[in-house]
Amino acid sequence: MYIFISILIVAACLLLIGAVLIQKSKGGGLASDYSQGNQYLGYRKTTDFIEKATWSLAIFICVLSICAAFAVKTPVTKSSMAPAPAQTTMPAAAPTSK
Repeated sequence: MYIFISILIVAACLLLIGAVLIQKSKGGGLASDYSQGNQYLGYRKTTDFIEKATWSLAIFICVLSICAAFAVKTPVTKSSMAPAPAQTTMPAAAPTSK
């Protein structure tokens, strides 16, 4: 379960990186290269969608991170382990004299 959640987090992170790069910033960002594509849906609707996608992906990553924390199995501590059985030693053989 933890591995599946981790894969979802990585996929969402990659999508979030793409969404952030596409957004128009003060410097124009990568959105300036796609200005003709924004005319198809209208510039305002495209930026609203990208902004909602960014917030949704960020919230999705936070929720999955919390779920991943609960999916991790708790480590075995020394106090919860059963005591090891006492080892018995064989008495040493008496030396023989010649």
